Amino acid sequence: MASERELIERVAGTLASQVGAGLRVGIGDDAAVIRPRAGREWVLTIDAFLENVHFLLRIHAPEVVGYKALARATSDLAAMGARPRYFLLSLALPPSCTGKWFDRFLKGMSRAARSFGLVLAGGDTTRNPEAAINLTVIGEVVPGRAVLRSGARPGDVICVSGTLGEAELGLRLLQRGLPVRRKWQGLLQKHLHPGPQLALGAWLARTGKATAMIDTSDGLSMDLAHLCEASGVGAKVWAAKIPKVALPRDLEKLGLDPLHLALDGGEDYELLFTVPRRQARHLPRAVRGVPITIIGEVTRSKRILLMDDEGRTKPLRAQGWDPFRKRGNSRRA
Repeated sequence: MASERELIERVAGTLASQVGAGLRVGIGDDAAVIRPRAGREWVLTIDAFLENVHFLLRIHAPEVVGYKALARATSDLAAMGARPRYFLLSLALPPSCTGKWFDRFLKGMSRAARSFGLVLAGGDTTRNPEAAINLTVIGEVVPGRAVLRSGARPGDVICVSGTLGEAELGLRLLQRGLPVRRKWQGLLQKHLHPGPQLALGAWLARTGKATAMIDTSDGLSMDLAHLCEASGVGAKVWAAKIPKVALPRDLEKLGLDPLHLALDGGEDYELLFTVPRRQARHLPRAVRGVPITIIGEVTRSKRILLMDDEGRTKPLRAQGWDPFRKRGNSRRA
C-alpha cells in the first residue's frame, strides 16, 4: 500500500491547488491561509460521503465516487446562492483503495473541481477499513445576499428546478443489476454525475427573487419539510405540477412510480425555492437552460399537503432520506 506522503503527493499532483489570489497557503502546511475578497461573505459547508452508505465500491466506479463526493457538497453552496472558491479534503481509506482506485478517484474529483471552479486548499489522510470522504467547501456571496431556508412567507409560490426522480431511478437500475442498455445511459447520469445548480442559485441570490431556498438532496417531501419548518409555514403542493421523470415503456414493468421517485428519491440536487406571488408572473421558464416549475404555494397552516388531480388533499409525509431512520431502504446506495 502507498504511504501517506505518497498519497498526498498524488493529491497535489492531480487536484488544482495553486497558491495565489485568495489562497495564501495551501497544501503542505499545518493549515490553509485564505484571504477573503473585499465586499464578500464566506459561505461554508461540510459533507460526508461514506462507503456502504452513500456509495458501493462494487457498482460505483472510482471516478464517479470522486466526482459525486464534491458535487453533492458543492450543491449546498448553490442552495445559498454562493460562488464556489475552495475546498478541504479529508480521506480515510482502506489499503485496497490506495492504488489505481485512488488515482481514478482523484481524476473524477479533479473533473468536478474544474467544472465548479474550486481550488483545493488542504486536507488530511488516514487509514480506515471502509472508505470515508469528508469535504468542506467554501464559497462567497455579496453581503446579505445569501438565500436562507427561513424566508418563506404565506402566499409565496413554491418552485423547483429541473426534473425530480431521475437520480433515484438511476440508483434503482444499478441496484437491480440490470444490464444497462445504451438507451438507458441518460437515466443514470443524474445519479452518477449530478450537477449542482450553481448558475441558477447565483441568479436567484443576485436578483433577490427567492425568499427561501434549499437543494433537493433528501427528496422533495423531506426538503420541503425542512424549508417549511425553518420558515414557520406550511405548504400545498400540486402533484400534477411536479416535474417527474418519464419512465421508458420497457421499464414500466419494474413497477416504479414517478411521483414516488420525485417526492422521496432525493439526490437530484435541484433547487427548491419560494418566490413572492407578485413576482411569479415575471419568473422565467428557464435560467441558462435549467427549467423552473411552480409546484405549489406557501400557507399559514404549518401542515404540508399534497393535492391530486381531482382536488383531493392528503398530508405529504417527509419520507425522503434520513440516515437515522430505521427502514429497509435507509441506505442511499
